[in-house]
Amino acid sequence: MAERVVFPVLIAFAITAVLGPLVIPVLRKLKVGQTEREELKSHLKKAGTPTMGGLMILAGIIVTSLVYMKDYPKIMPILFVTLGFGIIGFLDDYLKVVLRRTDGLLPWQKMLGQMLVTAVFLFYMYRYTDGATAMLIPFSGGFEDGRYLELGWLALPVMFLAILGTVNGANFTDGLDGLASSVTVLIATFFSVVAIGTDSGLEPITCAVVGALLGFLLFNVYPASVFMGDTGSLALGGFVASTAYMMQMPIFLLIVAFVYWGELLSVMIQVTYFKKTGGKRIFRMTPIHHHFELCGWSETRVVAVFSIVTAILCLVGLLAL
Repeated sequence: MAERVVFPVLIAFAITAVLGPLVIPVLRKLKVGQTEREELKSHLKKAGTPTMGGLMILAGIIVTSLVYMKDYPKIMPILFVTLGFGIIGFLDDYLKVVLRRTDGLLPWQKMLGQMLVTAVFLFYMYRYTDGATAMLIPFSGGFEDGRYLELGWLALPVMFLAILGTVNGANFTDGLDGLASSVTVLIATFFSVVAIGTDSGLEPITCAVVGALLGFLLFNVYPASVFMGDTGSLALGGFVASTAYMMQMPIFLLIVAFVYWGELLSVMIQVTYFKKTGGKRIFRMTPIHHHFELCGWSETRVVAVFSIVTAILCLVGLLAL
């Protein structure tokens, strides 16, 4: 148990914690700083805080996963998706904060990259697993006695929607100090518990993500000395989505990753309503965590509440097994 659960957490934590004091000064020296939206007056003081800290998270996950890859080959597709989306995020960050190209990757370029990574993962799922079309239904009796939703060919578009939605939801969640890190470490812990309980062979990478995020939180809690950037948020979204699929649990994303989806839907609803009504808004600002800030909540309160909601929903997810 210690070898496949405790050690991955400790290894990834140590790597990320050690990299912090080494990487952050380099990012600061390179002036790889975050820009803030003018509407959020309380955030203007954060301008210039180093971003692209997701490289630290990826380093912890990748090194730890490679240590266990030979004995636990099932972690390879999850690592591929995590790294694939991380590379897309890195390119976006690099263009924005290093080359000073305001928009980073163009929307079509980012979407094309995300679809390519998803397509490769989908091919793997159809070719090498039996879980591409079957999804465990929550509260139906668990893995052995539970019922599975068989989608047939509809599983293909559903997988694209589930993965891309989760990834971009994670990206929108990364807007406050420690928010995406805190929410995702709880989701990763949920999947670690399930992986251990089912002896799925995925626990080395799920536990590595827990360790890497705990290490990153040393530098990312309020007031953050580094942000993860798209490098980290896209990678983490890819991890969560691919892990859910490898466990035949994509429906559970609506429960444990509720915050991701809430952030994504708030943006979609706001944009649609704004266009339909000629400029009216439902929320004061989106993603929705900014709405709560403008309603008077402190940044730390928003992070705490969103984390508590995720923790409770992860417990609900365990009850649903």
